[in-house]
Amino acid sequence: QVQLVESGGGLVQPGGSLRLSCLASGSISSINTMGWYRQAPGKQRELVATITSGSTNYADSVKDRFTISRDNAKNTVYLQMNSLKPEDTAVYYCNARRYSPYYNYWGQGTQVTVSS
Repeated sequence: QVQLVESGGGLVQPGGSLRLSCLASGSISSINTMGWYRQAPGKQRELVATITSGSTNYADSVKDRFTISRDNAKNTVYLQMNSLKPEDTAVYYCNARRYSPYYNYWGQGTQVTVSS
């Protein structure tokens, strides 16, 4: 089992920045990929960014604005969000994926609201 706890969400004005953190505990050595997803009201959950052994992947909508990183010593994954837009408003979920056997772990989510 893997437990994920997100933090760092909040209210920010357009153009502002936030950094989300995801602390992982449990059977961390079994995890292959960590990532962030988001879900806006009335919409499906969507990929924001993932990191696998240092290789990163981003949704087109956040490229050049968001940066995902991982601190293995702290068992923490970060999402640095800059130049935030109102359309970035959503609940952001941390994800940990194990490939064999395949399984997804999810955090409880943290609300990000971008509004003036």
